Amino acid sequence: MPPAESSPDNASKPVLRTLCQRTIVFDNEGFFKDFADWTEEICAVLSEESHLQLEARHWRVIWFLRDFYAGHGRAPLNNQLKKGTGMSLLEIESLFPGGIKNGARRLAGLPNPSTCT
Repeated sequence: MPPAESSPDNASKPVLRTLCQRTIVFDNEGFFKDFADWTEEICAVLSEESHLQLEARHWRVIWFLRDFYAGHGRAPLNNQLKKGTGMSLLEIESLFPGGIKNGARRLAGLPNPSTCT
């Protein structure tokens, strides 16, 4: 899903989408508003929209991000991401259109890093 145009009027407006027979709330950059709304099926639909076919390496990153966030309440630091997946940052960046932030984190259902406190 492409991000909505940025303007003062829609900068924080939620975006409602129906995916896999569920209504999901996203922020204006395409990040899930609620971590609990994520499912593998919805992730697969979102990846297809980015013309990305998820393979084992993608899922390793996605599941590490989700598990880490669920256990720590935040996304992993880069060194934790590398260690947890056994992959270099360049490899992870190259796997996802949009890199780690706009690709991997978004597909994993993590909240938008620009709105995290």
